[in-house]
Amino acid sequence: MTTVDSRTFRSGNSEAVRLPKEVAFGRDVEVTVVRSGDVLTIYPKKPPMRELIDRLRALPKPSSIEVRDEEELPERPGL
Repeated sequence: MTTVDSRTFRSGNSEAVRLPKEVAFGRDVEVTVVRSGDVLTIYPKKPPMRELIDRLRALPKPSSIEVRDEEELPERPGL
């Protein structure tokens, strides 16, 4: 885990913080900020579900699919 110190500053009517290069996300990355008391958690914004589905569909298809042996489950009375 990397820990760095920085300062807040004013940017127009907003308060901003500079992310040093050791913890920076890169240029033009949209982020989500979550506040829980005094703790701010910043992480890259999740891509839309449609984009995730498209990326999964673009993955190579497996040559075969493993078939599992059927497993008998014991009776569990009372559950």
